[in-house]
Amino acid sequence: MSEPTTRRRAPGMSTEQRREMIVAAALPLVAEYGAAVTTSRVARAAGIGEATIFRAFTDKEELLDACMAEAVRPDHAVREIASVPLDQPLDGRLAEAADALSAYLARMGTLAGALHASGHRSRPGAQQQRPPATSREESAAVIRAAVAELFDPDQDALRLPPEEAASIFLGLLFSRARGEEPGGPSTQRLVEVFLHGALAAEGAGA
Repeated sequence: MSEPTTRRRAPGMSTEQRREMIVAAALPLVAEYGAAVTTSRVARAAGIGEATIFRAFTDKEELLDACMAEAVRPDHAVREIASVPLDQPLDGRLAEAADALSAYLARMGTLAGALHASGHRSRPGAQQQRPPATSREESAAVIRAAVAELFDPDQDALRLPPEEAASIFLGLLFSRARGEEPGGPSTQRLVEVFLHGALAAEGAGA
């Protein structure tokens, strides 16, 4: 007679993994409902019990702060930029990078706007949730380095070092994002003007 098979429980999530899973489920809901989102709605989206949220977060305010901290992290955009094929033309590379960064800025702005409009204000200790690499200066440096790599295959044809070209390109892109209006320049037009200038070829230097 064979012995009964002992069932073994699958290893549970760590607290950090649970927090990440909950934040991922909460982000689109917070963007839609702001601080009015309920933890029961987040729990349903995450496929967990509501009590699980409070084993990972002290309260809903801490969860909202964690969502904002996640939204400002540039990791996803940097990964997208790093995946841009370097064998395509430079204008195509820059257009893909601009789209990735525009989506990152839009997500961050949408979430911040939703939370602000619904009355949420980060508590004094909320900044401590953010890893060191997400400080504004370090985030900008990580993004700049990723974009600079897109210039590397064409650096012999550049008038500027890749790092400086990346800084100027990002300045144009972020300026457009801050003051974007309906009918503003498309990503492709911004890339064209950056690479070739605003003057027609026959008028250059006139």
